[in-house]
Amino acid sequence: MRIVGGKYRGRSIASPKSDKIRPTKDRTRESLFNILEHSYSDLLQEGRMLELFAGTGAVGIEALSRGCDFVLFVEQSIEGRGLLRQNTDNLSLHGCTKIFKRDATKLGPISKFEPFTILFADPPYGLGLGEKAIKSAVDNDWLIDQALVILEERSDVEPDLDERFSFLDKRPFGDTNIWFYSYSAS
Repeated sequence: MRIVGGKYRGRSIASPKSDKIRPTKDRTRESLFNILEHSYSDLLQEGRMLELFAGTGAVGIEALSRGCDFVLFVEQSIEGRGLLRQNTDNLSLHGCTKIFKRDATKLGPISKFEPFTILFADPPYGLGLGEKAIKSAVDNDWLIDQALVILEERSDVEPDLDERFSFLDKRPFGDTNIWFYSYSAS
């Protein structure tokens, strides 16, 4: 796997050895960031990303490569956190990243961070964990008003988010869809 754009373009990132972690594919990331840079650059540039179910951290690292200021990676698995450490070490991303060992569906109150401009969730498919994690984030004030919420999920799953989220777009990528929402705190 490689970073596909920005200042770290072409740099390799460590990939999982097991099939328990499913990184967002390079082509999907490239398309995702083309969308972000053209439609949501105000939230990406100098923004702050919360990446839930982070795995390798490929999406968050791509965000940093393309102008994001800070990424908080939330990952519960030992393998995922090891990959995150390896990838952030290899790219010297210590000052602009933090790794949390936490269940993404139970974030708890935000304490030592400013709220985030973008949330990206790539949960295990088909279990409703993405919706639970997004709800946990907004219920505990992890996002700014009008934050962009992005959910990657299997294409036969239809996310069920409450009235605080306005649907913006849905993009198909093979057997995966990526949904875009705007979060309204009021």
